[in-house]
Amino acid sequence: LTLPQFVQLMDNFVGEDISLPTVKRLTAFIKGEYKQTKEEKMKQLEKVHHMSHMAQRKQLLEALFEKWDSNACGSLDLEEVVAALSGFKGGTGRVALMKAKTQLCSQYPQLSRVGKLSPKAFQTFLELTASEFTDNEDETIDNLVRFLTTRLEKSHTESLQSSARRKWLQDIQQAAETSGTSMEPVYKAVFKALSQDMEAHGDNKRISAYIALLEENQQGQVLLRYVACTADDAPYVLNQVLHRDMKGVSFAAVDQGQPIYVPRVQLHGNIHFWNSDRPVEERKGSLLVLPLHDARWRVFGILGLDTLQDQCEKSIFLTHEITFYEGVCHAFSKAYHHIYMRENVLQVAVAALDWLYPRTPSIHTVTTYLVAPGKDKNYALCQMITTDNTGQKEIHSSPVVLLREENLLRDYLFKCTDSSEVTLTSIHGEHHIAVPLQDLSRQTLGIFDISIGQHKKLPPEEQKELQKMLKMAQAACSEILQRSLEETEPTHVLEAERVANVRHAGILFHRFMLQELRECV
Repeated sequence: LTLPQFVQLMDNFVGEDISLPTVKRLTAFIKGEYKQTKEEKMKQLEKVHHMSHMAQRKQLLEALFEKWDSNACGSLDLEEVVAALSGFKGGTGRVALMKAKTQLCSQYPQLSRVGKLSPKAFQTFLELTASEFTDNEDETIDNLVRFLTTRLEKSHTESLQSSARRKWLQDIQQAAETSGTSMEPVYKAVFKALSQDMEAHGDNKRISAYIALLEENQQGQVLLRYVACTADDAPYVLNQVLHRDMKGVSFAAVDQGQPIYVPRVQLHGNIHFWNSDRPVEERKGSLLVLPLHDARWRVFGILGLDTLQDQCEKSIFLTHEITFYEGVCHAFSKAYHHIYMRENVLQVAVAALDWLYPRTPSIHTVTTYLVAPGKDKNYALCQMITTDNTGQKEIHSSPVVLLREENLLRDYLFKCTDSSEVTLTSIHGEHHIAVPLQDLSRQTLGIFDISIGQHKKLPPEEQKELQKMLKMAQAACSEILQRSLEETEPTHVLEAERVANVRHAGILFHRFMLQELRECV
C-alpha cells in the first residue's frame, strides 16, 4: 500500500462518526500488531530496488532514443542502429547482434516490412543485445549506451532545432490529454507546430496543410475524408472526400506507407486541386503527402502539405523538414489514438451503466469523470457523463473541469484519484461511493461517482450487482489500454469485436460479463 492508499483504507474502515480516542486506540493497535519478518522486509526492499532500477534503465534508454531521434520523428531506422552497433566491442559481438535482431523481428513482425524502431522496440533491442553477451547485463547496457552516444555528432544549431521541435510535438500530446474527447485542440496544435517550424526553420514558406482520415462507405469503398485544414483552405478542403478513382497521390502514400513528394505539381499531371477557382497558371509549388500510422504501422490517414500559396518559384521542402513532418505525423497519431482510447473507455462506461441501472433501483445518480493533467503538475477531473435516477445519460463533448482547490466539497473525488481506492463520503446527508477505474500501472484513469441518496449502503443484492459491473468495466478498460499500447494484433473473442467502430468498445463489457457467466456455469 502507498501512503494515500493506507490512509484511505483506514478512513473507509473507521467511517465518518468515529471519536478521536477510538482513532488513537486503533492506531496503537495497528502499531503493536503489525509484524514483518526479516525475509518479508528483504523481499519488499528487493522489489522496490528492482522497480527503481528498471525505471532508471527505461529513462536512460528513452534519453538515448531522443538523442538519436534528432529530428523528433518518433522512430529510428533499424538498419542504421544495427550498423552502428556492429562496431561495438571492436565488432566482436556481431553474432550476438544478429541473434538479438532475429528475436526482435519475431516479437515485432512489422519490423521486416517497415524497418522502423519505436522507443519501446529500441529498448527491447538493446536489452536483447545485452542479454546475448556473457558479461553482466546492466554493465553491457551501460556500455552500449555510452558506445551509441559517442556515435552522435550534433552541432549547437541542430541541438537547438531539435529541442524546439520536440517542444512543439509535446504540445500536440498535451492538447490531446487536456481536451476530453475533442479532436479540435489537437488539429490546432498540429497546424501551429507546422507554422512555428516554418517560421523558425523553413524560410517562412507559406504552406497549406490538411489531415484526411480513411473511411469505409456503405458500399464498402475506402475513401479519404478531410477532417481538418489550415484556415485559408477551409472553404475548399474541409469535409471533402477523395475517392480512389479521382486524381491525386494520397492513395499512393496510403498504399505504400511512405511519404510522396512532388516538387513541381505543375509538371506532375496527376494532382487533385480542391480550389477550382485558382487559375491554371497559379497552380505551382510543391506537394508532400505523408501517411499516418498507428502503433502497428497500419495507415489510417494522411497529412498533406503544399506551397501553392507561396509566391516563390523555388519553394520546396527540404529533407530535415520532411523528417520533422514525419515526427508531426507520429505525434498526431499518438494524440488521435489517446482520444480514441478515451472514447472507448467512455463507451464501456455507457454500456456498464446501461447494464447496472435496471438492477440497482437504490442508486440515484452516477457521474463519470476522466483524469486529465492540469497546471503545475496538478491534475484535473473532467466530468464526461452524468446519469440521472432514471438512467438517462448526458455525454459532455465539452466537459466541466474540476480542480481540487476550487472544489473542497468534492475532495473525496481527489482522494479517490490519489489513492486509486474506493472512497466513501456523505455530503449534506447524501451518501457517495467514488470508485476508480485504473490504468495498467494501477493509477487512476477515471472515476464513477455513485450517489445512493439517504441510504448508508446499498441492499446486499444491489451491492453484488454493482461490484460485478465494476469488475467487468475494469476488465474491459484494461483490455482497451493494453490494445492501445501493443504493437501486435489484438485478440478478438466475439465476432462483433472485429468491426473497427468506437461503438463496439461497449461490446467488450458484455463479452467479459458473458465470460464470467460461462465460468459460473
